[in-house]
Amino acid sequence: MTGRRPLSLLPALVCAALVSACGGGSAGETGTEAPAARGFPVTVSNCGVTTTYERAPRRAVTMNQHVTEVLLALGLEKSMVGTAFLDDAILPEYKAAYDGVKAIADEYPSYETLLAAEPDFVYGGFTSAFDEKEGRGRERLSETGIDSYLDVESCPSGPVTMATLEQEIRNVAGIFGVRERGERELERLHGVLDSVAGRLEGVDPARVFVYDSGDKTAFTAGGAGIGNEMIELAGGENLFADVDKAFADVSFEQVAERAPEVIVIYDYGGQSVEDKKRFLLADPVLKDVPAIREQRFAVLPLSSAVLGVRAPAGVDSLARQIHPDRFR
Repeated sequence: MTGRRPLSLLPALVCAALVSACGGGSAGETGTEAPAARGFPVTVSNCGVTTTYERAPRRAVTMNQHVTEVLLALGLEKSMVGTAFLDDAILPEYKAAYDGVKAIADEYPSYETLLAAEPDFVYGGFTSAFDEKEGRGRERLSETGIDSYLDVESCPSGPVTMATLEQEIRNVAGIFGVRERGERELERLHGVLDSVAGRLEGVDPARVFVYDSGDKTAFTAGGAGIGNEMIELAGGENLFADVDKAFADVSFEQVAERAPEVIVIYDYGGQSVEDKKRFLLADPVLKDVPAIREQRFAVLPLSSAVLGVRAPAGVDSLARQIHPDRFR
């Protein structure tokens, strides 16, 4: 099994990203009130945009589920004036907080709708959140006096790992002046991964193919996204880890040649998991694949396979499906 990358390896890296205020304290750590200005200014370099924050954002809008849940996990609902674009139901532990924040759009809001929320900060989960053609480009927002931050999985400098998740949470916690909350959240997430690692000690990795979607070709998880390490930490070997992208199209002939023992289906959108299973089971190219012969499938919501607070629990879920004997 590939060695773990624990969620406590990045203080030096994060101090480089958060140029000011590394090691500084923060106020309001025990409640959800707006943080005071202690520990500021904070300068963050994010996906090619450098921003200096003189104080914590007070009117944040989040676009995409995984970043919405990052702010809720940090207890920042009182600093949020809007959310948009859920792929799944919000996690139960955040539902009460989420219900107190206005959903300004089912998917991405128009530029006008976004402005109407009067945000001072916009947090996007994918590059599409800041689509320049739709008027939501980061430069345009800046010209309007709105700061922005993009989930770092969208602009990685190398493979995205659990260490990258640590960077993301520490960056965001620093922007909002709630570093201690960030450390507590990282401790919680680290505990989940440690528990899984203990269960899987000495396990033989299963050969895994991720099926996201596609009928002519298979859209799968490559080696550059968080999904790759999630498979490794769950006791698997991603058969397309050699593809230097987070997601990529491969042929079904390639899938057959690599002979996965388990197929992980990403669950989202209009095509159900059962429909995806039926399609794969009926494909003559895959008929001799061990996972197809034995009907060994695992299911993971897409919202758990991107860089956010769901990822460690996603590892736990995958591990239980890939190696159920270790969790009895």
